[in-house]
Amino acid sequence: MPSIYDFTVEDITGKQVKLDRYRGKALLIVNTASKCGFTPQYKGLEALYQKLHGKGLEILGFPCNQFGGQEPGTDTEIAQFCELNYGVTFPMFAKVDVNGGDAAPVFKYLKAEKPGLLGSEAIKWNFTKFLVDRDGKVVQRFAPNDTPESIAGDVEKVL
Repeated sequence: MPSIYDFTVEDITGKQVKLDRYRGKALLIVNTASKCGFTPQYKGLEALYQKLHGKGLEILGFPCNQFGGQEPGTDTEIAQFCELNYGVTFPMFAKVDVNGGDAAPVFKYLKAEKPGLLGSEAIKWNFTKFLVDRDGKVVQRFAPNDTPESIAGDVEKVL
């Protein structure tokens, strides 16, 4: 049975990253977009990262253009947008699909481990968040409208 640590993903600069490097850390994995009504959540995610990174939290952002074409940019443009507009310092990864046949394997895994409402595995929109504990277990799935501020307590419980 696979674990979150079995996956290798591409970071926003094109480098391969083994998620095993985050073993022993809590992870908040988020599918993001630059032109979405939820895009201001980048600010809250960065604040959460600044507050809890030293306690073992990693936030992993995965841009996705599957919802309303709200992430049309290249990986370079996305990285610049996140840094310039929101001061994002948490790790960002290459743009991926999160649904359908071309969904990134890590998102297929996350959705299978923690299905959404009524058992649906499909991700409904940008800024869906998956919380992974220090043992690599997917413990919670948060809806796009669950703000970083509103889930901070849940995140702190796994630290």
